[in-house]
Amino acid sequence: MSDDLRDLPLRERKKLRTRRALSDTALRLFTEHGYDATTLDDLCDVVEVSKRTFFRNYRSKEDVALASDSDLWSAYLDSMAALETDGPLLDALQAVLHTTLSAMDPDWDRRFLTTRKLSEGVPALQAHSLGYCQDTTRTLIEAVNGRAGDNVDEVRLRLTVEIFVAAWRTASLRWTALGGDGGRDGLTKLVQETFAEIPAALTCSA
Repeated sequence: MSDDLRDLPLRERKKLRTRRALSDTALRLFTEHGYDATTLDDLCDVVEVSKRTFFRNYRSKEDVALASDSDLWSAYLDSMAALETDGPLLDALQAVLHTTLSAMDPDWDRRFLTTRKLSEGVPALQAHSLGYCQDTTRTLIEAVNGRAGDNVDEVRLRLTVEIFVAAWRTASLRWTALGGDGGRDGLTKLVQETFAEIPAALTCSA
């Protein structure tokens, strides 16, 4: 058990264990037996929980398959409370991403890689992932806008957040295509390299 979990109340620890068991087992079953061939009943039977318990943790089969994504961005939004708004916004957003990636649990990158590979062959997960990305982008814009107040141009703010999300997606897709080469460090390096390419990308010739 991690130190972070030891600090939580018993009920919260049990809830997190159940949530992790559902997401880990779902990835295993989806990978071994196929996403479409695995039902929620199958998943609940293996984890030995009711469907009611499942729906207290995840909204759908797609949600549990993409749990590593939601784990990352939930942690990221929590870290937004410490976001320093002085200086370039894009730099601040990247700094929070670096901090969030570093703080994810040791097994997160394995789960994230498995999720990305699984999504590549399942249209329903691809569509859900795109929808989740849109929702997360909108939430990020609202969070940054709320902190910036009336002193920021809304169009520039939205463009900055969209560029940030696009850079993350580009880096994570490259990392997946490389088979997760280098693990967490490899992903972090690709993120840094991708953000460094943004100025050149904005002036790239057709």
